[in-house]
Amino acid sequence: MKVLVTGGSGFIAAHVIDSLLQGGHNVVFTARTASKADHILQNHQNIPKDRLSYVIVEDIAKENAFDEAVKSDPPFDAVLHTASPFHFNVTDPKKDLLDPAIVGTTGILKSIKSYAPSVKRVVVTSSFAAIVNPKQTPEVYDESCWNPVTMEEALKTDPSTAYRGSKTFAEKAAWDFVEKEKPNFDLCTANPPLVIGPVVHQFDSLTSLNTSNENVRDMIQGKFKDGLPPTRVALWVDVRDIALAHVRAMERPDAGGKRFFVTAGFFTNSEVADIIKKNFPDLVSKLPDNYDAQSKEFPYKIDNSRSKEVLGLQYRSLEESITDLVKSLKAAGA
Repeated sequence: MKVLVTGGSGFIAAHVIDSLLQGGHNVVFTARTASKADHILQNHQNIPKDRLSYVIVEDIAKENAFDEAVKSDPPFDAVLHTASPFHFNVTDPKKDLLDPAIVGTTGILKSIKSYAPSVKRVVVTSSFAAIVNPKQTPEVYDESCWNPVTMEEALKTDPSTAYRGSKTFAEKAAWDFVEKEKPNFDLCTANPPLVIGPVVHQFDSLTSLNTSNENVRDMIQGKFKDGLPPTRVALWVDVRDIALAHVRAMERPDAGGKRFFVTAGFFTNSEVADIIKKNFPDLVSKLPDNYDAQSKEFPYKIDNSRSKEVLGLQYRSLEESITDLVKSLKAAGA
């Protein structure tokens, strides 16, 4: 298949591109700058240009931002929309998070409908943020759950609420678009929680890592030497598994019209520290000498059976994920 991947220089997207190429697909990705795009091409120097190329989309929140990107010869069969901001360095929630997520998502769907009639499947990277309900925790989280956040709350409270709002409103807008517009394509969403794993994308420095991996970077740099922080987000998935989920959601006919809660399960920071100590003796001195095992008693359960049954996912272990992440951070100079 010929596939457009938006946000190609992002953490998840870089692995999505790897997974697509391994599956024999041809890829065009979007990037904000040529330097970011060229870095991805350098990671795949053995892949010919007719199998991997890029188009520049400087601002996904602009009107008609994707009109040219979705045009292709030969035409696209599918679009994987991963472009959306995930960070808490927010000064203006609307400009920094809400508009890029919501307008970026509805914008690309409009562009596909208008200019890419050959596209039959669109996969949108959503998030557990669009599933979680901080106000009233259900007994079991699955794809039927939605975050009840309001636009007023997203605009007026803290950055994490704005982020959750951005993912919730963007995903709802995508489903609404497909229902109302009846376009040439159907839709899937992938909803991961904390995404952990090896870094293959370009980042400016170790201070600008994706939010999900910052915690492990801080651990191996000795920032928690005096004590481990509490585990903020207790659900996780390996980046290579969420990448494969995107590809299989694109490939498998019966995935159409479905959300996928893509998670390997629960973890704690004390487990992560144990894994680092076991596999990297040179980093033991960076971690606290003693710490209590953090509780894995959580007020809810998870049901990720749809991702296993429909997409055939077999989730990596936390040990494999953390080990490969630390190796990649060390290689990057952490």
